[in-house]
Amino acid sequence: MSTAAAASAAPRSFREVWLISFGHGLTHWYTATFYILLPLIGRELGLSYTEIGLIMTIQHLAGAISNLPGGMLVDTVGRKGYLMAISLFWVGFPYALMSLTHNYWMLLVCVTLVGIGNNLWHPAAIPTLAYRYPHRKGLVLSFHGMGGNVGEALAPLVVGALLAWFSWRTVVVINVVPGIVMAIMILLMLGALTMSKDKEGEVINGSTGNAWSLKNYMRDFASLLRNRALMLVSCSSAFRTMTQVGLLTFLPVYLAYELGYSPFVVGICLSLLQVAGFIAAPFAGHLSDKMGRKRIVMSSMALTGIMIAGMALAGKSVLFVVFIALVGFFLYAMRPVLQAWAVESTPKHLAGTGVGLQFGIQAIGASVAPAIFGMIADATDIYTGFYFLAGTIIFANVLVFFMPGGKVPQAKPVTAGAN
Repeated sequence: MSTAAAASAAPRSFREVWLISFGHGLTHWYTATFYILLPLIGRELGLSYTEIGLIMTIQHLAGAISNLPGGMLVDTVGRKGYLMAISLFWVGFPYALMSLTHNYWMLLVCVTLVGIGNNLWHPAAIPTLAYRYPHRKGLVLSFHGMGGNVGEALAPLVVGALLAWFSWRTVVVINVVPGIVMAIMILLMLGALTMSKDKEGEVINGSTGNAWSLKNYMRDFASLLRNRALMLVSCSSAFRTMTQVGLLTFLPVYLAYELGYSPFVVGICLSLLQVAGFIAAPFAGHLSDKMGRKRIVMSSMALTGIMIAGMALAGKSVLFVVFIALVGFFLYAMRPVLQAWAVESTPKHLAGTGVGLQFGIQAIGASVAPAIFGMIADATDIYTGFYFLAGTIIFANVLVFFMPGGKVPQAKPVTAGAN
């Protein structure tokens, strides 16, 4: 066995997994912070359910538009460490600008900037992890997803406590500090990170030394649009994301407006949702590596729909909180599995673009859900909106039914003298 082959066969340190996952946690920390602030902002500005939903619709629509250029940038630049650090700063800083806003339209400008910055992270981070750990994609992407769960679990608790002492405008300024610190850490430790070849020597991204022409790139991109597996898993992810974003937007509003919970108690409920997802993610990722993606995704989606319907039926009883935890467990279990499935369906030299396409389609779903939920809640009641979310996850499951089996390819044996 050659030295190169031996090196590629050796177990790889998980240091990069933990660092990137922690950075991912901070991108979600900021989003979770804003969900806690939405009821306060809504009351201060006198916003309806529809107007609150429109805030998140604009943020995710900006993400949908920026995801594809972000993926192209990752594939052509290749300096993923720099791009992740830029994304972290870009996500945090616009939230600080919100402290200066007293106008609904300026608030929409700030969330637009957040949507652009947040969606540069995934095209850089997910291919980096997937191809540095090619036969443990589900597991390492579940750790990446767990980072997001940790950020979304801790932020409501910390921010909910801070709101007992400070105004929401002061909190968003304080909140910039961890993002700046983490961006500096990523620059120092991963700033020069590139991924020109995988362990079999195949090119992963555009860092081949040969310039990509726009014509050739657009031809390759068109091939992704014709990729049935990638498009189906991306569309299914979009409906799953509709469920997630609709729930995260209006669950705190429901708890604050209908149940009269304080920001701290609302934060505890949202943390419960994320802690359940944190527990589920590594199990789902590992099982999908062993059993195939399709089986895990379909069972998780079916159970999520049932739990959301149960949550709406529980109403104002104690069971409502129990169903929140169960929804979080099944809803977040499938997220890293869908990401791994999309990466496996994408040519390696278009990894960033493929992730950008998946998250762009997801962001379209995410942008639609809050607005529709808000209109349903204004026209009927908020419980009907939760039934709508149960319907979106059921439809996501229907799309998965038409996917191939989602079997994970077996590791290639390393032959003597391989380069």
